[in-house]
Amino acid sequence: MDLAVGNIQAGDNAAEGAGEKTPTPRQQAVLDAALGLIVDPKAALTMSSLARAASCSKESLYKWFGDRDGLLTATVRWQAAKVRGRPVRRGELDGELLKESLERFAADWLTVISGETSVALNRLAIGEAAGGGTGRNLGRIVADNGPLAMGRRLTPLLEMGREAGLLAFDEVTEAFRDFFGLVVRDVQIRLLLGDRLDLSPASIRADAARATRQFMALYGAHQGPDGPALKMKGKE
Repeated sequence: MDLAVGNIQAGDNAAEGAGEKTPTPRQQAVLDAALGLIVDPKAALTMSSLARAASCSKESLYKWFGDRDGLLTATVRWQAAKVRGRPVRRGELDGELLKESLERFAADWLTVISGETSVALNRLAIGEAAGGGTGRNLGRIVADNGPLAMGRRLTPLLEMGREAGLLAFDEVTEAFRDFFGLVVRDVQIRLLLGDRLDLSPASIRADAARATRQFMALYGAHQGPDGPALKMKGKE
């Protein structure tokens, strides 16, 4: 799953992505319990099962999250909060910082989608969508708070890169979609099919660096003798 609480900053305020709020510590514990139920093949995520697992009342769950869809949305967003990237303020961006920010975002992203929790959540979404019934909204929830949310959260950095003369693109949405493809590639589908990939921290860092290099080859604004290149601080 491609999921983040945005912390790419424009001006002095963090962009937290479509009004998302950070859960309280108690709510975070409940959402962790919900993720645990999703991963457990012998369990089912319901308000009753979550109340038992998290040692809280169903009344509290309904107060915090509303209905099951509200709970699932909060759970997906909480999982997405693990993609953090690097904080950036408008006006401080240079080529080195842009490269580092993209690599960190990509590495966080790959780490999250390769975890058993994201794989289990995606499988649940696919299963519910295929089976119909009351759970058919999970696929939409995952899409809205996965790749679409990633786009909303990375957009400020991409636009700051264009403003700084480091990136060149007409449509930020298209630039993000290309970055998405370079980072994720076939990783998700292979994991969903049970393939065992080398996704060690070192491998993830290498893949994130590769995706960033390829993205800059497509969208780097400054041309050099060897093609597009980043403009580094203090260097022309």
